[in-house]
Amino acid sequence: MITINVTKAKAIAHDKRREARAEEFKPHDEIIMKQIPGVDATAAEAARAAIRTKYSTMQTAINSATTVDQIKSAMPQEE
Repeated sequence: MITINVTKAKAIAHDKRREARAEEFKPHDEIIMKQIPGVDATAAEAARAAIRTKYSTMQTAINSATTVDQIKSAMPQEE
């Protein structure tokens, strides 16, 4: 029988969550960082706020998970 350490599974899930979040931030980070004229930095910051909220909710779900299936269902869905 295989036993999965839920604590380690959560740590792995958080690493994957962070990677996915960073990928979603990339296009908006460039706009904010470069301050490109004619590009709406306010919209980019609003998009970043939405991404933060999405991943904060995901983090809470991972932290409160008690089974591997709950962790999996909280993870970002790969496309």
